[in-house]
Amino acid sequence: MSNHLFDAIRAAAPGDAPFIRASGGRIWTYQDALDLSSRLASAMDTLGIRPGDRVAVQVDKSAEALILYLACIRSGAVYLPLNTAYTLAELDYFVGDAEPRLFVVSSPAREGVEKIAKAHGAIVETLDTDGTGSLLDLARDEAADFVDASRSADDLAAILYTSGTTGRSKGAMLTHGNLLSNATTLRDYWRVAAADRLIHALPIFHTHGLFVATNVTLLAGASMFLLPKFDPDEVLSLMRHATLLMGVPTFYVRLLQSPRLDRQAVANMRLFISGSAPLLAETHTEFKDRTGHAILERYGMTETNMNTSNPYAGPRIAGTVGFPLPGVTVRVTDPATGAVLPPDETGMIEVKGPNVFKGYWRMPEKTAAEFTSDGFFISGDLGKIDKDGYVHIVGRSKDLVISGGYNIYPKEVEGEIDQLDGVAESAVIGVPHPDFGEGVTAIVVRKPDAALDEKAILRALQERLARYKQPKRIIFAEDLPRNTMGKVQKNVLRQKYADLYART
Repeated sequence: MSNHLFDAIRAAAPGDAPFIRASGGRIWTYQDALDLSSRLASAMDTLGIRPGDRVAVQVDKSAEALILYLACIRSGAVYLPLNTAYTLAELDYFVGDAEPRLFVVSSPAREGVEKIAKAHGAIVETLDTDGTGSLLDLARDEAADFVDASRSADDLAAILYTSGTTGRSKGAMLTHGNLLSNATTLRDYWRVAAADRLIHALPIFHTHGLFVATNVTLLAGASMFLLPKFDPDEVLSLMRHATLLMGVPTFYVRLLQSPRLDRQAVANMRLFISGSAPLLAETHTEFKDRTGHAILERYGMTETNMNTSNPYAGPRIAGTVGFPLPGVTVRVTDPATGAVLPPDETGMIEVKGPNVFKGYWRMPEKTAAEFTSDGFFISGDLGKIDKDGYVHIVGRSKDLVISGGYNIYPKEVEGEIDQLDGVAESAVIGVPHPDFGEGVTAIVVRKPDAALDEKAILRALQERLARYKQPKRIIFAEDLPRNTMGKVQKNVLRQKYADLYART
């Protein structure tokens, strides 16, 4: 029998070569991972988990947790990773919607989760970072000779729920073909090989840490340093032994704050990759000046895996996310008419390729609405493709500000504010305004000891932006609200400042 994704992972596995170097010092070889994934798959089979059943997982990051993902793939189960920060109320929605047959949690969470699971007919087992837990206990009694389930390219491998900032979360259905095609493309595009050693400091409940970092490593037969979280000092120490870092922009900002970051510290490193949130051009430039490395920024989504990447060999242009990946088609269209726009015009980014998901779980109408008649996925991201073919992301369509009848793209305003001396970062939002419909509003984080005030910023922008794009107000904040992947939560800011311009 053929298991589309796991067959490729098994074929790439270099036997007793290291796969995971855990933070506690244990080294897991590829053979160790294959053996434990077989035992876990057998344990799930004993529990009655069959191909197509959903397995929800909300556990802390560990080697065993990653290997559980492999066990689900080879057993034919549909892997459903859940953010470890979700509350019981939020979990009740996901369990009710996805109807997992098995829910794997950490031991301390079991009591609370069991009430939810019982109501929806799910079995609860535990898995902990110290290598204990009821699921691992069951697995120890199983033989490492599991017969992999037959799975085709079109069969579901995982369901990942979107963030749900504009309504209830949607489950993106990702197939074996989606995951394998994208990981293979990225491995080749970024030239990842068996000799590479990745610093893995990302969460594993998200596309970036799970499907990009882990699947690419597996398909290259490479190894990883698996960290429970990002710690700049630990990452800098590991750079002497590593060759790759995949991170979010916050990683690079924090590394730049360390006096240890210099060319000598990164002498062994081959590639730095950034995604999940926009990388400021200032961060890109400063990092290159300090290290000699140009960060490679790429663009992807939960629904599409990775779509574009700056080139491995060639100019990595700050403020862009590079070119469409091989096999992926990206176009920019007029949101009102659907007409394809020429270079340098801003519109809706649409994507087509083997990386694009199958649809939203149990939402056929929503799925149909998000695809064009010729099969392109409507991303919800606004952007443009310049004359050289580089893709630029301007922002989410829901973040577009319409003030006085004019469309204002927040990233353009943010780009001007972020260049000002004393500004660490900014977020531009639209807030209800009695005269303009929405008032352009900038939330600004100052650098330490900066003496900037609202008038200084507004004055500086007068010469940089058309009047209708200039913020009505500048609000200073200690920091910007972010989700676990470092994306600024503009919906939170809009809620917080919704009454800013209310008439009194």
